[in-house]
Amino acid sequence: MHRRRPLHSAALMSGVKMIAVGIWLTLMPMLAGGWATSAKAQGAEDDSSFATQRLALQVSVDDEAVMRSALDIAANVSRFYSDQAEEVDIRIVVFGPGMTMLRPEMSPVMDRLKAFDQSMPNVSFAACGNTLDSLERAEGARPEIVEYADVVEAGVAELMRLDQAGYTIVKP
Repeated sequence: MHRRRPLHSAALMSGVKMIAVGIWLTLMPMLAGGWATSAKAQGAEDDSSFATQRLALQVSVDDEAVMRSALDIAANVSRFYSDQAEEVDIRIVVFGPGMTMLRPEMSPVMDRLKAFDQSMPNVSFAACGNTLDSLERAEGARPEIVEYADVVEAGVAELMRLDQAGYTIVKP
């Protein structure tokens, strides 16, 4: 009769433990949010599944320098990824006092906005519906904004949605 040696059992248990630890280390990122990250990476939660890079810029102050900075960042990032042969989706989300940016009769950057609309299809604008509602109550009429801006219900909520969809949020 052959008797098993305790050393073999210990070695076997050690191997089983190592395999279990390996499986645990593999699954932990998924359990800690990896599935959500995978969905983001696949573009499952947003309209920019074509883009490998995503950027959202926040404009929430009535400051020409901030508006120009947001447009400069959008142009520079767009050019950078174009040079890398990568797609980038850029969304400029405007709310609060920053709404001046999208109002044709008031915008200090109107010429640049028109140029963006004509030459940069990967850059889009989102106007906060709550801000527009507030301005309508204050001014007696809903303010006109550029026709190529999408109206979203809430600017901050749009930034949160974009963040969850894998966008990097930048406030110039």
